[in-house]
Amino acid sequence: MDSPASAQPVPPAAPVTPDRRRVAGAAALASAVEWYDYFIFGIAAALVLGDLYFPADNPTAGVLAAFATFAVGFLARPVGGIVAGQLGDKKGRKPMLVLALTVMGLATTGIGLLPTYETIGVAAPILLVLLRIAQGVAVGAQWGGAMLLATEYAPEGKRGIYGSVVQLGVPIGVVTANSVFLAAGALTSDSAFTSWGWRVPFLVGLLVLILAWYIHTRVEETPEFRQAEQALAEKEKREQNSPLRTILRGHLGTVLLAGGSFAVNTATFYILITGILDYTTRELGMARGPVLAVSLCVSLTQLVLIPASAALSDRVGRLPVYAAGAAGIALWAVPLFLLVDTGSLLWLAVGTFVASCFLSIMYGPQAALFAELFTPQMRYTGASLGYQIAAVAGGGLAPFLMVLLLEATGTSMAVSGYIIALSLLALLSIRSLAKKARARGE
Repeated sequence: MDSPASAQPVPPAAPVTPDRRRVAGAAALASAVEWYDYFIFGIAAALVLGDLYFPADNPTAGVLAAFATFAVGFLARPVGGIVAGQLGDKKGRKPMLVLALTVMGLATTGIGLLPTYETIGVAAPILLVLLRIAQGVAVGAQWGGAMLLATEYAPEGKRGIYGSVVQLGVPIGVVTANSVFLAAGALTSDSAFTSWGWRVPFLVGLLVLILAWYIHTRVEETPEFRQAEQALAEKEKREQNSPLRTILRGHLGTVLLAGGSFAVNTATFYILITGILDYTTRELGMARGPVLAVSLCVSLTQLVLIPASAALSDRVGRLPVYAAGAAGIALWAVPLFLLVDTGSLLWLAVGTFVASCFLSIMYGPQAALFAELFTPQMRYTGASLGYQIAAVAGGGLAPFLMVLLLEATGTSMAVSGYIIALSLLALLSIRSLAKKARARGE
């Protein structure tokens, strides 16, 4: 039987332990550095990777190729979620998180050291794609592990706020990635930035290996997994079953609804931090530095809004808060691009700030919501699959589709229509999840 996902979530209490805050802090930091490594690729794709690794006579073609490589990482994320989910539900949350951090650190450093097309020819884009795939597998494995370390250590009635510390890794990663790129651009000339300055943010990613070692040596496995481990082992021995098989046979609908509910959030997020960066600098002629600064400042507001919405969900339930965010995104999709199209930094900041507020309202309770959709024996697998399906359907394709829509229609309103369509899918999915919860009497 699935755990609650509705208006009054009452998660089981974790044993009292002095390690709760340390574990939550480690999970949040793991999320932040992992997302930093992942996001810097998107920024680089919007600014330099097209010219360096996919040279073409048409600049739009180079950007499309770079964004296609960006999307490849999303296609790999379900693979990481499935593999880590299976092993994480059997062997523990911590080992999979450590492995994910290690793979991400090595792949990101590899991108920073990778020669360009001019140096090694066609091998350069091929290797770039392979390293991006490794990043995708790593981040697909990471989210479930970090999220469960935090939520399964949470005291009673605080799963939402504990889960939100992992969600904070996203804005922290965005802020850090933008800050490092801003610093690299400010300290180098345009030619030096294109030559080597853009590599510095990738080489910083090597520090993630230090965090992987810390979690491996200092963080204990979650109480809920330890309680579920013996029961799962006995069930597998008796039924020759696995968490993935259990999900596919009895809970696939819940996974798909979870993915459908979240696709608009991840799509809009990547449109804000990557698609709009390309659009404003290449199409509207705005300067790179100020646009990055706006993105950085807007992301800082999420550090307040994400835990606030998560705390609210601990009081009134996950789904009402989650649905309010999805509805807000739908209503703001058209005003967002009307403001961006002015070419004004002020209106760009206003448009992206309001959009970011609605994203935060959804994102805060999302970790706890997805954790509560599944029992501990299949939670890593189920929650990861739902999240990564949304990442593929929404985030991975969003910047690529944005460029295609702009080229095909000549108007940013086509991108607004794409966001609205995903918002409606989210609201329908949330409604179905609420019906499932009521049918179970929750």
